[in-house]
Amino acid sequence: MSLAQASALTPGWDATRHRLEDYFDRTAFDAWAALTSDAPVSKIRATVRAGREQMRNTLLSWLPQDLTGRRILDAGCGTGALAIEAARRGADVVGIDISPQLISIAVERAPKDVHGKISFLSGDMLDPRLGQFDHIVSMDVLIHYEADQIANAAAGLAERARESLIFTFAPGTPLLRTARAIGQFFPKSDRSPSIIPVSHDNLRARLSRVPRARLGRDTRVARGFYTSHAQEVLTA
Repeated sequence: MSLAQASALTPGWDATRHRLEDYFDRTAFDAWAALTSDAPVSKIRATVRAGREQMRNTLLSWLPQDLTGRRILDAGCGTGALAIEAARRGADVVGIDISPQLISIAVERAPKDVHGKISFLSGDMLDPRLGQFDHIVSMDVLIHYEADQIANAAAGLAERARESLIFTFAPGTPLLRTARAIGQFFPKSDRSPSIIPVSHDNLRARLSRVPRARLGRDTRVARGFYTSHAQEVLTA
């Protein structure tokens, strides 16, 4: 299957991906670079930073502690924090992101102890040419997509994961919908790309129909202006 064929199975995927690429490479590059560093940020972004750190640690805890000999895809790796931790646990990691500029930061920030253990690429995480992996992790990428797109993307990724796929989505809670509405009144520098809340029950029903897959653990992280839900899909 080619990349074009993979994207065609997820209608609207390419259009949303291009909007996100433009956002992260142009509108919010400096803000995102600061958010993923130790630089001072606004109180709003500080809650997002704390929430993301908690979620990243949760996803890493769902992977084996010893990843020696395992091939990991960090799908939507951003500036590479999760990829670096997986590599330090012995994994051979491919980190891919739609934003070339975020990838450039990931390469720059990668410490010497993981050199040769991570390949950072700019592109589409659905690209089947990336090959097969033992585990695929996608943190806070699918939060920008509709339920149908999430289900289709998860199905495609699960086919390339020998043991597990772990991803996050935006849960359809009243609190998140309210936070999104309030967020429209904040300065543009404090706004994220459009986050689309989806029903967890609806998403679970769709994922239950994915061949070879069974649903594993799930958990929600809510810290201030950060809310995201993690779902594990077991494929072994």
